Amino acid sequence: MPGYLLLGKFGQLGWELRRTLAPFGEVQALDYPEINLMQFEGIQEILQQAVPEVIINATAYTAVDRAEQEDETAYTINSQGPRRLAEWASANNSVLIHYSTDYVFDGKKGSPYTEQDQPNPLGVYGKSKLAGEEAIEAVDCAYLIFRTSWVYSLRRDSFVTKVLTWARHQPELRIVDDQVSNPTWCRMLAEATALILAKAGKNPHGWIYERRGVYHLAGSGFTSRLEWAREILRLDPHPGEQTTTAVQPAKTSDYPTPAQRPLFSALDCGKFSEAFLFQLPEWQEALALAMAVNNDRF
Repeated sequence: MPGYLLLGKFGQLGWELRRTLAPFGEVQALDYPEINLMQFEGIQEILQQAVPEVIINATAYTAVDRAEQEDETAYTINSQGPRRLAEWASANNSVLIHYSTDYVFDGKKGSPYTEQDQPNPLGVYGKSKLAGEEAIEAVDCAYLIFRTSWVYSLRRDSFVTKVLTWARHQPELRIVDDQVSNPTWCRMLAEATALILAKAGKNPHGWIYERRGVYHLAGSGFTSRLEWAREILRLDPHPGEQTTTAVQPAKTSDYPTPAQRPLFSALDCGKFSEAFLFQLPEWQEALALAMAVNNDRF
């Protein structure tokens, strides 16, 4: 079986990937301080020692607002790091799986984005992630880039855990209704990755090289943050603990932030479905399952 190197094991997606990939065989899972994408020499040494057939990069600089002031750090981690991973993968006939974001779009299209739509990121975070995509594409390697959106976990801080916490301390919530995208449970994203690797079989390099490219991979369907929050509260496994009695709409402009965010960044995942013959469940179904299996966390 192929050897796997997972970068970012402590992140919400990385934790699920480590769990999901375990049955596949040897998985070397690392995170900071074992790895530091600001200092690629250490990762190069790890790659040379492990010689993985599959590299899964679940690391990223994701502090959207802080990136406006820390642009050099964001670009190093989100662009230069993936480029060097791709170069190593190309030189060693390895596979690289990398994750990107809906923030590569400006949110002005008004309908779900396909892979054919021209990216136009609004902030440093989105620009650095797009630069990472382009850096990987410029290298002739076996790669899959999965753009995803609104990824959440109940094990780590996320929009879902924030809403549940707010609901236990605030009588009224004001949630923006003009940001729209696809909520994506990180476990579903990890399991989709594992299923693709299972399809790739014992020769992942050749199989993935034939299908290399950028794919949108997110929960099916899209919604606003307001409606997402209302569904979170409806599915709360412990509704009796809520003190919130009203959830009111707000606008993004009501909450100025250093980084501008795309308003309608929903992703069309049709290309992925056609290529790999499956899709993620409807976002409401995934949220209900996430709540059910994590009902002891709140």
